[in-house]
Amino acid sequence: MFTFSQYLGFIAFLVIALMGFWLLIFLSALIPYWIGGALKERFAENRAAKKQLEE
Repeated sequence: MFTFSQYLGFIAFLVIALMGFWLLIFLSALIPYWIGGALKERFAENRAAKKQLEE
């Protein structure tokens, strides 16, 4: 069926493909969360700066 080198090649391909898949899933979940937190923090800083200027 498979020789040992073909088996190792298939396992290497499978590992690399699965690493790419899970990295894609991880980044697609993490990046929007990171951008949302950065925007929330920026709005809070702008609101605090406006409040300080009014005082």
